[in-house]
Amino acid sequence: MTLPSAYTHDTTAALPLHLIGKSDHAEWLAAQPAHVQAWLASHRFDGSSGSAHTWADANGQLAGAVLGIEDALDPYAYAHAPRALPAGIWHAVTPLDPAARNALQLGWGLGCYRFDRYKASTRTTPQLALPGFDSETLDILAACLRVRDLVNTPTEHMGPDELEAIARTVATAHAACITVIAGEDLLTHNYPTIHAVGRASHRAPRLIELSWGDAAHPHIMLCGKGVCFDTGGLDLKAAAGMRNMKKDMGGAAHALALAELVMARKLPLRITLLIAAVENAVGPNAFRPGDIITTRQNVSVEIDNTDAEGRLVLCDALTRACELNPALLLDFATLTGAARIALGPDLPALYANDDALANAWLNAGMQTRDPLWRMPLWRPYLRYLTSGIADLANASNSSMAGSVTAALYLERFVSEGTRWAHLDVYAWNDSDRPGRPAGGEALGLRAAFAMLQAHCL
Repeated sequence: MTLPSAYTHDTTAALPLHLIGKSDHAEWLAAQPAHVQAWLASHRFDGSSGSAHTWADANGQLAGAVLGIEDALDPYAYAHAPRALPAGIWHAVTPLDPAARNALQLGWGLGCYRFDRYKASTRTTPQLALPGFDSETLDILAACLRVRDLVNTPTEHMGPDELEAIARTVATAHAACITVIAGEDLLTHNYPTIHAVGRASHRAPRLIELSWGDAAHPHIMLCGKGVCFDTGGLDLKAAAGMRNMKKDMGGAAHALALAELVMARKLPLRITLLIAAVENAVGPNAFRPGDIITTRQNVSVEIDNTDAEGRLVLCDALTRACELNPALLLDFATLTGAARIALGPDLPALYANDDALANAWLNAGMQTRDPLWRMPLWRPYLRYLTSGIADLANASNSSMAGSVTAALYLERFVSEGTRWAHLDVYAWNDSDRPGRPAGGEALGLRAAFAMLQAHCL
């Protein structure tokens, strides 16, 4: 097992790292040497969450550190350590049960992350030393960092071609099958909405389909919105809204990373991954407001707004997914600003047509400290998607319930009897926080994996 640079097996030169909560601070402090007590008292250290302090020995050499930890099972409770501690090797001396130890391992790795493809880091980050590392936690970390790297990469280097190349690399690594339908072939194979959204770009739109696993195992479909850049199309976004639209393939990043994680852990599942990869560009052949597109499901859709393109590429992918009769269908998409207004950047909006499925994902989120929030599929709001000349409109002129209506649009393309859940995810951190650097972020991914693990048991 190759360890990431954030970790080391070598504990011989490691400095002691204490992990203390407020409730056990006083008892722990009383057991420390007098000079450590005095030093921490002078800094008013009380074990508060997110705090960190080091101390020196009698010769002025770095001798140890303590972290304030509130929730020992929350990876982000430890994520401030790599930025707060000096470079060197650190070994947790506080007894930890396996779950807390895995949380420390994951949080440390998340806290060490920096996107350095274009700008090298000048800081040497500290290393965590453990006598043994949990391989599943390492795979989960790799999946989270895969999402961050994919979302952080500018569209010039992460267009539909590059997304396909990464999917092919993942497929090769895990002996999965992969097929790609691109360009005009999308029309031949009846994926009209994916083609319409992506046809104005010089980069051909495509549907990437990856399959893996034993046919005897439960079949899980994973779908991801892969809009590698979203100008808004002819209903052009304002500059502020367009600035970070390299992240509009965040749903595809989540679906791909989850599929890769399932394969890495060899879960007894059969998975099919569908990524609709496009660039929503402006050009002479861009699709227009007022156009009518007949989808793969033979539902006619009037284009109310070309900036509601994610649901268009997903509706053909969802139709394809349902044709394969999965036991479970999950889709991920950076779909609506309305979800962010309702829930903010940290809570993905979860929609599901099955209460047991929704509860399983929510409970997994609580257990893994990777929370989601369920939103209602309030079907009376389908009235906002009424078209006078087509079966459905892709958006509404009303500002009401924008996230709900987007989910209702997607549900229209989920066949009856298919258990389906949709995650409207931001995939982004607006500012730097411990373990959550500004830029791409995986949200709901760890919870989804835990749910699928439980599904296997």
